[in-house]
Amino acid sequence: MDDSVQEAVKTKTEWTVGNVKITKVIELETLGGVRFVLPQATHEEVHKMEWLTPHFALDGRLRMAVQSFVVETGKRIILVDTGIGNKKQGRGVPTWNDRDGPFLDDLKSAGYPIDSIDTVFMTHLHVDHVGFNTTLKDGKWVPTFPKARHVAGKREFDYWAQHAASNDDQHALVFNDSMKPVVDAGLLDTIGDDAKLTDEVSVLSTPGHSPGHLALVIKSGGEEAIVAGDLAHHPCQMVHVDWSAAVDYDGKQSAKTRRDFYSRYAGTDTLILGGHFTGAGGGRVVKDGSGFRLVV
Repeated sequence: MDDSVQEAVKTKTEWTVGNVKITKVIELETLGGVRFVLPQATHEEVHKMEWLTPHFALDGRLRMAVQSFVVETGKRIILVDTGIGNKKQGRGVPTWNDRDGPFLDDLKSAGYPIDSIDTVFMTHLHVDHVGFNTTLKDGKWVPTFPKARHVAGKREFDYWAQHAASNDDQHALVFNDSMKPVVDAGLLDTIGDDAKLTDEVSVLSTPGHSPGHLALVIKSGGEEAIVAGDLAHHPCQMVHVDWSAAVDYDGKQSAKTRRDFYSRYAGTDTLILGGHFTGAGGGRVVKDGSGFRLVV
């Protein structure tokens, strides 16, 4: 994406929620070329949603990102999702294979070197959310964040662990190179759908995109934010909550989860940060006709 486009959208990477700091670290951004995720989002349909431009769409094309969030509470530094990763093979998207990107350097430049991360929280265990869990060293996948507890929903983990044991597809490959080394190192904790990570950070069950998808809820100083993972891949799904992603585990459930979630938070001051939202990164939800939209 060229500099003029970057300037037009004024990418936001930091938020403060009470005493908690949230920092976004981008692995890669795309403009268009995401119809394999949201086939309903044609140029004509996207053009109708004028409020998406420029933060979330340009010229009828969707803007999306693969990114992580760091949640710093003062007592804990939590890395939410870890992207695609470097040197990974067998990914379904050709440009995701054998990457050599600067994500870890960018994480350090943001103030968070590897050893500072004490918790890695995974909203779910898809390929573009667990990649930097591991790094290739001397031909072997090893945990990237050896001082961090790695936290995943028990329902989510159990599903993919069982799947990996009985299949040899891409999901099994991802589990084996990005999750199993963490398990073998004794760094994984699994949690329930209503767990708390700290006094200020808890999880919210948001199933559909994956069997046990979780969002991360931050409440501090009377303010609230939610790192929503892939509850929605793009804000256009606020207008059309029934636009389930082609990669959703249960499209009907994900649509219901979105409608329930946006109905709950519409008109509130809760900051919603999407796992793949670019530009402003998120905003407040408001009701708009039969759907919703994001106010940045």
